[in-house]
Parts: sequence; C-alpha cells; structure tokens
Amino acid sequence: MARGKLRIHLGAAPGVGKTYAMLSEAHRRVGRGTDCVVGFVEHHGRPRTEVMLHGLEQVPRRELEYRGGVFPEMDLDAVLARRPQVALVDELAHTNVPGSRNAKRWQDVEELLAAGIDVVSTVNIQHLESLGDVVESITGVRQQETVPDEVVRRADQVELVDMTPEALRRRMAHGNIYQPDKVDAALSNYFRPGNLTALRELALLWVADRVDAHLTQYRSEHRVSAIWGSRERIVVGLTGGPEGRTLIRRGARLAEKGAGGEVLAVYIARSDGLASASPKELAQQRTLVEDLGGTFHHVVGDDIPAALLAFARGANATQIVLGSSRRKTWQYVFGPGVGATVARESGPDLDVHIVTHDEVAKGRGLPVARGARLGRSRRVWGWIAGVAGPPLLAALLSIVDLGLANDMLLFLALTVAAALLGGLLPALASAAVGSLLLNYFYTPPLHRWTIADPKNIVAIVIFVAVGVAVASVVDLAARRTHQAARLRAESEILAFLAGNVLRGETGLEDLLERVRETFGMESAALLERAGDIEPWTCAGRAGRGRPVERPDQADVDIPVGDHMALALTGRVLPAEDRRVLAAFAAQAAVVLDRRRLQEEADRARMLAEGNRIRTALLAAVSHDLRTPLAGIKAAVTSLRSEDVEWSEEDRAELLGGIEEGADRLDHLVGNLLDMSRLQTGTVTPLIREIDLDEVVPMALGGVPEGSAGLDVPETLPMVAVDPGLLERAVANLVENAVKYSPPGEPVLVAASALADRVELRVVDRGPGVPDEAKERIFEPFQRHGDAPRGVGVGLGLAVARGFAEAMEGTLNAEDTPGGGLTMVLTLRAAGPRPELQPAAEPERQAS
Repeated sequence: MARGKLRIHLGAAPGVGKTYAMLSEAHRRVGRGTDCVVGFVEHHGRPRTEVMLHGLEQVPRRELEYRGGVFPEMDLDAVLARRPQVALVDELAHTNVPGSRNAKRWQDVEELLAAGIDVVSTVNIQHLESLGDVVESITGVRQQETVPDEVVRRADQVELVDMTPEALRRRMAHGNIYQPDKVDAALSNYFRPGNLTALRELALLWVADRVDAHLTQYRSEHRVSAIWGSRERIVVGLTGGPEGRTLIRRGARLAEKGAGGEVLAVYIARSDGLASASPKELAQQRTLVEDLGGTFHHVVGDDIPAALLAFARGANATQIVLGSSRRKTWQYVFGPGVGATVARESGPDLDVHIVTHDEVAKGRGLPVARGARLGRSRRVWGWIAGVAGPPLLAALLSIVDLGLANDMLLFLALTVAAALLGGLLPALASAAVGSLLLNYFYTPPLHRWTIADPKNIVAIVIFVAVGVAVASVVDLAARRTHQAARLRAESEILAFLAGNVLRGETGLEDLLERVRETFGMESAALLERAGDIEPWTCAGRAGRGRPVERPDQADVDIPVGDHMALALTGRVLPAEDRRVLAAFAAQAAVVLDRRRLQEEADRARMLAEGNRIRTALLAAVSHDLRTPLAGIKAAVTSLRSEDVEWSEEDRAELLGGIEEGADRLDHLVGNLLDMSRLQTGTVTPLIREIDLDEVVPMALGGVPEGSAGLDVPETLPMVAVDPGLLERAVANLVENAVKYSPPGEPVLVAASALADRVELRVVDRGPGVPDEAKERIFEPFQRHGDAPRGVGVGLGLAVARGFAEAMEGTLNAEDTPGGGLTMVLTLRAAGPRPELQPAAEPERQAS
C-alpha cells in the first residue's frame, strides 16, 4: 500500500490562521470531488473558524475519562475504518489523554499515513523539538508539547501561514482568537510584539532552510552545475595569512547588501599536509567568521584554484572574494597565481573580487613546522649501520665477486637502511664511507685512492648523489610520520581542552588532574604570589606527590605571567611537551581568574542586595508607619479630650481603631525587623507553600470597598513565598493602582500560571507611565515627573519590589492594553497540584 502524503500548515504563533487555511484547503479539495473528512479540528471558540467546518464531514470524536473529567480525542480507529482519501488532523504536537492508543497525535498521523490516507495538519514553530530552548529564552514559556523535527521535515508539503505581529495583535484585540477576558493577559505576555517578531523570524528561517535543502537536492538529482543566484552566497578564500581577516570583513559587507546573504570562508589545504598555515591565525579567522554569522570550511585539494571553484559551485555561491597575491614579483615566473586562475576559470556565473591588503607582495612567510627528533635507539642503530655497515659489507664482498654495478647497489641499499634507522646524518656517513671503500677496493687501480677510468668516477659520483637524495627523502618521510603522530596527540589534548571551555567545565582542580594524568606526573599545582618579593601560595593542587612551595622545587615549571606558575613533579619533560603544557597553564590561569571574578560578582551582588533591602526598609518606615501612628494619636487625643462627652459606642469605635492600628504596626514592624536582618544573612524570609487566595484578599483590606476586583482561580498551583512579605507587597501595589485609577474604574487583581511561575497582575486604567520611566518609579523617594508630594508614584512601589526580590520573585511595570499601567508580580510556583488535569490544547497553553 502506498504511503499517504502529509501536508502541514506551519505558523509562528496561535491565531495566524493555520486551521482556517487547512479548512479552506479541505473545501477546495471537496469541491473537486476528493473524499475528505475532519478527523479532529479544534476551533477554540473562534466563530470564523467554526463556520468553515460547515459542509465538511466530521468523524465523531472519542471521549475519554481522566481524573474526573471527560476529554474528546480523535477516534483513530473510526478514521481508519472510514478510509477517506484525505483526513484533517489539527494540532500535530498535541498530547493525547492517557488511555489513548498513542501518546502523541503525530503518532496517530503516522498510522494514518501508513494506511495510505493523506493528512493535512497544523503546527506552530514553537512546538518543534529542536527549538524548545530558543523559544523558552524568547517567551519565557517552556513548551511541554513538542513534535520531532524529522516528522515535520518528512512532510511532502509545508506551507507557511504568515501574519505580521501588528495584524495578529489586532486580531487578538478584536476578540478573534481568545475570549475577551483573556485578551489583556495574552497581549501582555505571550503576544508581545517582540515575542511575535522573534517567532515569526524562526518560522521564516526554518521554511527558508527547508526550501534551500530542496533546491540543493533538485540541483544534485538533475546535475545542475550552473549557479542559480537565488540569494547571495559569498565564498572567501583563505590562505591562513594575516590578510584573511580583511577578506572576511569585506565578504561580510558584500553579504549584507543582498537579502539573505551568506558568508562561507574556506581554507584549501594540501593533501600531503606538508605546507600548512598558521593554526593560530586560522583559529582567529574561524572565530571572526562565526562572529559575523558565517561558516568556516576546511577543504583538502592539491589544485587550489580547482578546489576553490568546485567548492563555490557546489555551495551555489554567487561571488568569490580573494586577496591580492603576497608573492614577490620574481615569483610570478612560476605561474599566474591563484587569483588570476580563479578569475579566468570562474565563468560568467561567478563574480571574483580581488581585494588589496597590507601584505601584498611581501612574501608568504608562513610558519613551517620543525621536524621531530627520532628516538635514541633508532639513531644509535642508524650510526652503527652507517659507519660499521660499509666495512662489514666490503669484507663480505671480498669473498664473492659480483661486479662493480652490483657492489654499488649493495652499498646504496645500506645507505637507505641507515637513513631509515637513524635519519640523514648516518645516511650521509654511510654514503661517504661506502664511496671511499668502492674507490679503494673495487675501482681500478685497486688499493689506491685514484680512479683510472673516468666512467668509474661518474659512477661513484652518481652513487653518492643518489645515496644523499634517497637518504634525504627517507629521513624526511620518517620525521614527518613521527611529527604527524605527535601533532595528532597534541591536537587531541588541545581539543579536549577547548571542549572543556565550550562546555563550561571550569573546575581548577579537575583541570590540574587532567594535566597530571596527560603527562604522567605525580602532582600538578598552580602557584601564585602578589609581588616579586612576596611568598608563593598554592591556588589549586591535584595528585599525591610531594608538596611544592616554590616553582624551583618542581621538576617542571611553566610561568604564566609575572606572578603565576604551573608546577609539576614526577619527571623532567622534553622540550616539545612544554608547548602543550603552556596551553594548559594558560587555561588554568583563566579558570582561576574566572573563579575569582565570579566570587567578586557574588560579593558585589550581596552588597547590592543589602543596599536594596536597606532602601526598602527606610522607605517602608517612612511610608507605612506614619498612617497607623496618625490614626492612633488622633483616637487617643479624642478620648482624652474633656470637651466632648463620648458615648459607649463612640468610645468602643475609637478603641477599636487604636487596637487595629497597633496590630498593623506590630505586624509591619515584625516584617521590617526580619528584612533588616536579611541583609546581614542572619535571617531569611519564611518561605512556605501557600495558596494566593489565602493572602491576596487580606491585602485588599486597606482599599475602599468596590475599588478593586479579584480573579484568583482555585486551580492555580501553590506559591513558595513569605505570606507577610507578599501581603505587604500586594497591598502597596493595589493602593498605588487605586490612587491613580479614574472614578468608576475598579482595579483588577488577577493571577495566572506560567510554566513554573505564577503571575499576579494588578491592572489599572490610569494615565500610565512612559517606557523610559518604568524603572525609575521603583526607586525610593522618586516621583514620576518630580510631582509634588501626594501626586505621582509613591514609595510603596520600592517597598513592593524589595519584598518581591527577597522572595526570589520579580516586579515589573507594563502598559495596560487600552491605557493604564499593569504591575506584574512573578512568584515561584511550589509545584503542580496532583488533581490538575493534563493540558490538551497546546495553543491555549502557549498564551
């Protein structure tokens, strides 16, 4: 049975019209006679979407019971039994209610496709599994319902349903997406312009990458070698020289001029690896390319122009950027150079830019790696073969007469063996001794240092030349092999070191332990001192060897700057090992500096926290103590007055006011004393799990009746807070909001859950605050616009923010949609309630 085809309508956010577009596609297919049914479509109460369901056959849903509730799900068996040509299945990332056949809806879709049924579905970009962390960093919401990227990538068609953030917010404000009571919260949270713009960019880039992949596949299948300039791709050719950074920046500027421009920096390396560029320079250029948004590529090729053009055409590049040659004038006799060759052979579809730079005509000057030393035993055997071998061979040949030609070949073979064992110098010694023996014993006149026949002179000269040449090649090959093995080991060590840095594994003791293990030492320690005459101290140590108090006591010491050194004990390391060891020493110093900077930052944060709490404390004393004290004083003065005869009811009322004020003062002073001790670390807020509806109503007791409304759902998770601090913070926020709300416009106090947090929003319809003043209003004794006392934002906001941050929460100001100011108090949720039902609508969760 042929597998069904999958068509996906991809959107950037809920409400862009994915379901509407899917239903429109269904009506189009039904109109042309296609058997199309609705497997599952959720209209979310949107009238226009609900209307689009009219006229389409809907497979009855299956209802499942879970934790006392009944939830509708797609009846997969019914759809399979119906066997339509096309099935509409909404919300591909949806999590099925426990008890369903599959855990995820995309798995239901896979069964329909396997049965030969075409499926049209929808999904939002934030539900792709690979983008979970990115979406969370943008929106603050961790998507619990995801679909593997491969499922979406395997779709036969992916259609982007796009809408600008402004248009989407207008749809939201008009009530076309959510119910009116949820519009304000949605516009202020998930549907912020910045969030929507970032999600839209993610969707556009994802679809663009998919289109680009399809284009590359098409060009490969149809063997299209011509370049299609669908977008600017700039290939920057690098040699590893210092001019590379200039070329990369020029290529980035060219890419910026075209829509969707891309920079690809490429370094062409010889296949034998003998002529290599500076690794340090290439690493810096790689970093620069990636910082500018490009990619770095390492390509092997002996014909550099051909390899560069092949790479450019394979990447569908439109331009190549090369630097002017660094060769001197006389070097052009060997050829026109890479730039001229690439420009000549690029053809009409590739533009080649030759960029001038400061290194033009100065010569290459690239560093050449030094040969590695051979082992001691090999050199000893090489000298034995080169010096003692020729006399022994001459003694053997004195017994058997093989002729001058064969004798010379045997001496040449001995020279090659000396080169293989000991390198160039033993081979040269073998060639010299062998030539003298050939002259004395085998070249007429015999037993004399003269040669009668000129042909024999030529033969011996050729023997020496061939011996030296072969010895040089063999020696070079042996050294290169030894060097390659060593460099491979060094690269593995440095790659591990770089990986630790990238993964954030910055423990000093762990790094020193790695140094000790890598070099087979007994101990490794990082020593430092404050000045030239100060004693050395140990900043970190690993291993069980003898303790080292000064660098000169160690077997190996690597200085790091003027007042730091890496000291190792156990054995003396060869000089070539110190190069890699120096990289470890530098990284150890960086780790130590980073650790101390983190400690300094922590101390600075604690000082700042103490200053903030002190400021909040002073603000609370001056702002909140005055009102109850004034009420108590007025009541006491009235009771003591002899001019008025108070009735029993009046006296009871005044005494009740005194008692209420005293209780309020006692409660507030207790909280303030805790806050004052908080900055010294002797007391922490009494954090416990509590329901918001136990605290928030108490905070509204200080405002006139009817001036504030409360919306705290019972299904909210509990919060981890100090109830006293939370009550004071909310009371200050509500009092401030009531103060600035117009008459007849009550303040709304609403709470909602958002991932692992709970947000409490205090919404007013007052004049609002400009964006540039939204942070300033939280500073103590600062009034917006330098308004006179009694007008503007009071000190209560500074107190509220201080209390919120002491409970590991946040307090921020936002604009109220339609005018006004919204205070958003974010608290840490204590954990999900066990009785809560699982989420079944990812789009409603996202908002």
